[in-house]
Amino acid sequence: MLPSRFLRSKATRCLPVVLAALLFAGCGTQSTDQSASHMQGEAQADSGYYLHQMQQSTDDSKTNWQLLAIRALLKEGKTQQAGELFAQLPQDLSDNQRKERTLLAAEMKLAQKDFAGAKAQLNELDPADLEQNQQARYWQIGISASQGKPSLTLLRAYIAQQPLLSKPEEKQKNIDATWQALASMTQDQARALVINADEVTLQGWLDLQRMWFDNRNDPNMLKAGITDWQTRYPQNPAAKMLPTQLSNLQNFKPASTNKIALLLPLNGQASVFSRAIQQGFEAAKNGIAPVSGPAVPQQVAQAATAAVVSPADANVNDLTNAPAQQNAAAPDAQQAQAPDSAAQSDAATTDSAAAQPDPAATTPAQPTDANATQPVAAPAATGTPANPGAELKVYDTSAQPMDQILNQVQQDGASIVVGPLLKNNVEELMRSNTSLNVLALNQPEHVENRANICYFALSPEDEAHDAARHIFEQGRHAPLLLVPRSALGERVSTAFADEWKKLGGGVVLAQKFGSTAELRMGLNGRSGIALTGSPVASSLPQQQGVTVGGLNIPAPPTDAQISGSGSVDAVYIVATQDEIALIKPMITLRTGSQSGVMLYASSRSAQGGAGPDFRLEMEGLQFNEIPMLAGANPSLMQQALRSVNNDYSLARLYAMGADAWSLANNFSQMRQVPGFELNGNTGDLTATQDCVINRKLSWLKYQQGQIVPAN
Repeated sequence: MLPSRFLRSKATRCLPVVLAALLFAGCGTQSTDQSASHMQGEAQADSGYYLHQMQQSTDDSKTNWQLLAIRALLKEGKTQQAGELFAQLPQDLSDNQRKERTLLAAEMKLAQKDFAGAKAQLNELDPADLEQNQQARYWQIGISASQGKPSLTLLRAYIAQQPLLSKPEEKQKNIDATWQALASMTQDQARALVINADEVTLQGWLDLQRMWFDNRNDPNMLKAGITDWQTRYPQNPAAKMLPTQLSNLQNFKPASTNKIALLLPLNGQASVFSRAIQQGFEAAKNGIAPVSGPAVPQQVAQAATAAVVSPADANVNDLTNAPAQQNAAAPDAQQAQAPDSAAQSDAATTDSAAAQPDPAATTPAQPTDANATQPVAAPAATGTPANPGAELKVYDTSAQPMDQILNQVQQDGASIVVGPLLKNNVEELMRSNTSLNVLALNQPEHVENRANICYFALSPEDEAHDAARHIFEQGRHAPLLLVPRSALGERVSTAFADEWKKLGGGVVLAQKFGSTAELRMGLNGRSGIALTGSPVASSLPQQQGVTVGGLNIPAPPTDAQISGSGSVDAVYIVATQDEIALIKPMITLRTGSQSGVMLYASSRSAQGGAGPDFRLEMEGLQFNEIPMLAGANPSLMQQALRSVNNDYSLARLYAMGADAWSLANNFSQMRQVPGFELNGNTGDLTATQDCVINRKLSWLKYQQGQIVPAN
């Protein structure tokens, strides 16, 4: 047996080892609470990790892990699972956990597209009481709930969010978004904003906006104004990091138009269109395209009742893939259409040199009734100064391949190209990767953002976009399209639905009609036209949801998107004058004259020659038209109609030629200056980021046998 002293001595020596072992064992079983750092945004993981941590926790950190799991599930698009877990949150929460729950509730509302509900949740919070990462989410929720609609609340949210961002790219994105909200406001909206005296940053932004409004059509003045603004507001975030659109102005250089290449098909059926465009272009270049102030409804009415030598039912705005092989009996084909044979013959014999106006013909019609004191809604056309000395050479795109023409244009030293006109030629030009500045007179199927190319087209799609914006602005929510049973009808329907979706609208319905003979049979049989249709599929990608605090939350479909339900409150009709004369009374047969449904039509129905009976029958119908034919430039209207034998379709192309001259002279401004605008003869012209020229048209309506402004 060992001595007891030896045993005691050995036990004493082993005690530190045992204690150390117990200490290390304790370290292995007791982990520090990591949920706090995750809650503060210092660490991020997926929902699986947070759910596992929640299941393993039994202490107070379990609720933190549950809140983190809900947020991660929302980020991953698992909205239903997030909602179920949200409903299981305990009632007994700490103050910080209650704030997090309210933020998550707001994010859940956004995922459900309940924007009012999201705002209501935010109203329960004071951003000053939130952690910094929570504040960033708070303001982002407010931004997302605004749905991009410019407002004082949205501006304040962007300004409050900016100092909470750490990465330069995030700050630039915030500044660009703030500027976009300001730039998308009208001047009237901007003037109506009332701010507090201590909102110095917001005041600086508004002063930048006012300076931009005043100088946006003069790049040099705009550049000087930006420099002056930076001096006056050195502490404004935008003074240190300019919005990208304004920053790009520092390298602005005007484009030269001393030597112009005009690319048009001079042979074949498309030549009649080319001739009208060339006449308008040369008239503007040589200073014989008159510019005048606002016209009056009497002038519009006189234009509408003018005798038409050869009215064309063909939609010559529809210039697409190749010279037309169809005649006027098939006006709705995918390819370019020509007017009927009589109009084509008349236009073909019109020499551009013979386009000089008769002084009497360019005298504006004088008003003779009480309505003549009301101005037309369209703005006066703003002309670009003529330059008769500029060298113009026309190249025939129907005679040579596009690459050969472009090589010749380059050798000839052209400073800018206007054209080509046909869509297939534009696509050939895109494949050439030319370095020349190009104002294409059509656009390809898939527009590419090229620094040296802009796209200017008169197309049914263009009118459909404008109609969607106009109808939306008038507070209508459930539109029905009445379109021909043809490729044209398909294209118009898709274009309208695309624009309606961009505006935030729901389902668009479409109904197709057949020939005039079919319509007449329906009218005679008193069957009428029911305001029903099938949903139009948009070509735009599905909505991706909203971004909240860095989380991309998918947007579920609305009830309207699923069912197409809702009473029709607006009808957009794409029809010829003969067709709409049957369609409108057929609608009245089914709905009555007091249905409250507003009727709209494209310019396809406005071909001139409408008598008093037609105008009375069209009572209340609104239709869009280019400003020149709506009375904004009556002298040029008379000149154009005379040059094309009173063919309204060709007159629109004449106006397009005149506007092409203005756009060519302002090519760099349209490409580089944000918000640059031209009051043209074919519409108020602005450019998208891809330099696709948008046209805001004039809207008129039939009222008591007269044609008056719709607004």
